[in-house]
Amino acid sequence: MITNEFTTMKIQIEGKTRHRARKIPVLLWLAVAVAMAPTVYADGTAATSPARFKSLDQEAQTLKQDVMELNRDLLALEEELLFPASTQVAVFVSMDVGALFELDSDEIKLDDKVVAHYLYTQREIEALRRGGVQRLYLGNLRTGKHELVAFFTGKGPHDRDYRRGATVEFEKQTDPKYIELQIKDVTRNLQPEFSVKEWQ
Repeated sequence: MITNEFTTMKIQIEGKTRHRARKIPVLLWLAVAVAMAPTVYADGTAATSPARFKSLDQEAQTLKQDVMELNRDLLALEEELLFPASTQVAVFVSMDVGALFELDSDEIKLDDKVVAHYLYTQREIEALRRGGVQRLYLGNLRTGKHELVAFFTGKGPHDRDYRRGATVEFEKQTDPKYIELQIKDVTRNLQPEFSVKEWQ
């Protein structure tokens, strides 16, 4: 049954890819043909009209949009095929202020197995501080009880090296499971706090 569903989804992906892939070269050829056709004046001379360049630019923008939509559809179908809802688990990282902790890297263990390790650039840290949320891991888990352990490495108050962990035990049902790793500033004791939150 599962094999049949995967086969059907694969056919959908391949079919959509071929359909869109056929469409893009045809549109590109038409756009170039229209743009290359010269404007002929009454005296028989020919020139390229600025309007044609504008038309070519519009065609290029349309083609770009088609390619972006195709890519988005393919990514969505691929994700649905590789990570079906019944087994899907995703782990995210967020940061609240982040003034008391300079994140350098993090690591995730699922059921005592390392599944993700990430080193951050300064630009990525700034994005997290502005409210961004990073998807650190996407994978499959069977239904039942599991344990997630997250390790955070970086610089804490007074430029001290920090390595802290956070653990959560959760139960995977047939719905997708989303877990958020949160880094917070605790101003009352001027220390960073690391916690794990399950999305409902």
